[in-house]
Amino acid sequence: MTTRKPPRRPGGTVHPVRTLRLRAPHFLAAMFASSGIVHLVRPQAFAAIMPRALPERHHKNLIYLSGLAELVCAGGLLRRAAWAAPASVAVLGAVFPANLQMALDAGSGRNPGAADTRLVAWGRLPLQIPMVWAALQSRPPADGTPSAAR
Repeated sequence: MTTRKPPRRPGGTVHPVRTLRLRAPHFLAAMFASSGIVHLVRPQAFAAIMPRALPERHHKNLIYLSGLAELVCAGGLLRRAAWAAPASVAVLGAVFPANLQMALDAGSGRNPGAADTRLVAWGRLPLQIPMVWAALQSRPPADGTPSAAR
């Protein structure tokens, strides 16, 4: 397996966008791993933000399922597996309704702690965009170069 060296700028430094693209999936993997662990260890922390359109009897199982999905995606992002980008985007899309529910309920006292602050709750929604971008950076290159060589 040959390794490609990242393009260098004059002076021998790696371009900052290139560095960001290489590290973004790792940051998202860390976020997924920590969130996934909390989903499994303290599922009650997510109960208040579950969309009310979903039957309450399914909430706990969905919280566990999303935690497991986040942990699986974290592993895939770290390995830069081909399935990791679309799976991570799907997980982000699947949890978006809970984030939206949290924002809609902000200030009502329904969500404990900082999640009840409108600024925090609504501020989380646009963060989905760079998280999707980070997931997409884990895709294998189109030229067939092994992902470990990127």
